[in-house]
Amino acid sequence: MSTVYNLKREVEKPIRLTGGHRLCAGCSTGVVVSGVLRALDREDRAVVVNATSCLQVSTFMYPYTAYMDSYIHSAFENSAATCSGVEAAYNALKRRGKVEGTVKFITFAGDGGTYDIGLQSLSGAMERGHDMVYVCYDNEAYMNTGIQRSSSTPRFARTTTTPVGSTGQGKKQNKKDLTEILVAHNIPYVAQTAPVGNFRDLHSKSYKAIYTEGPCFLNVLSPCPRGWDYPMAMLAEIIKLAVDTCVWPLYEVEEGVWRLSYKPKKKLPVEDFLRPQGRFRHMFQKGNEWMIEEAQSYVDQKWERLLEHTGA
Repeated sequence: MSTVYNLKREVEKPIRLTGGHRLCAGCSTGVVVSGVLRALDREDRAVVVNATSCLQVSTFMYPYTAYMDSYIHSAFENSAATCSGVEAAYNALKRRGKVEGTVKFITFAGDGGTYDIGLQSLSGAMERGHDMVYVCYDNEAYMNTGIQRSSSTPRFARTTTTPVGSTGQGKKQNKKDLTEILVAHNIPYVAQTAPVGNFRDLHSKSYKAIYTEGPCFLNVLSPCPRGWDYPMAMLAEIIKLAVDTCVWPLYEVEEGVWRLSYKPKKKLPVEDFLRPQGRFRHMFQKGNEWMIEEAQSYVDQKWERLLEHTGA
């Protein structure tokens, strides 16, 4: 299995997610989905399962779809179960000689449909060992239904259900570490990535996940301009800051072996990532310095633990 990345070759492939979808300007989800699907070999087909989400309402409105591959819209909570069922049906048909060629099975869901509502379905599909890839595009809140907090929302972030005011200063709890939860399922491949730079990291990990036999999981950072409250033109910069501050480290766990994919030459302070986003604006008000200090301490602890795991 080759994961050698050639940008020119990849961009010359036919698109699998068409233009004309209705995702917001400055949203990274379309970039994430396009990047994952571009990792498919030209000759292979895919079945895309999509939980109810921003992505679903923006790329599918019956009878129209933005996908060039087969597409299934599942309910919020059961996208992994839907995908695993289709994969099982495909295997049954293949044994009977009723299907030809290679078909890959890929689920896309947001953090609400993954960290929270769909966690049981996801865990079950991974434990059963279905040959599928589950991709969480993590925008850290329920953006499609009004920017409510999810268990992926970072501590101190302002959402419509964790407002900033006299009774609260954003979300009280730290973000759930779903990537490590999936590692604990002992599946063949788990990775954390982002659509950053020349997309080498996103492509290489997507290719590994798609062409590794068995259940695989990708957690992909996907900033949201409405929920995170940043100027849409800052998308690429926000992603780079998340990676360079180690708020969103890039790593993979392949057959139980941890590998760090990127180590910043200079680890930036967390406040560089927080400052451009309106959801963290209150953290920079006088008297709230302790919030930034605690956010930095949390990221540092997680980063040091990751370095220990990877031996980096």
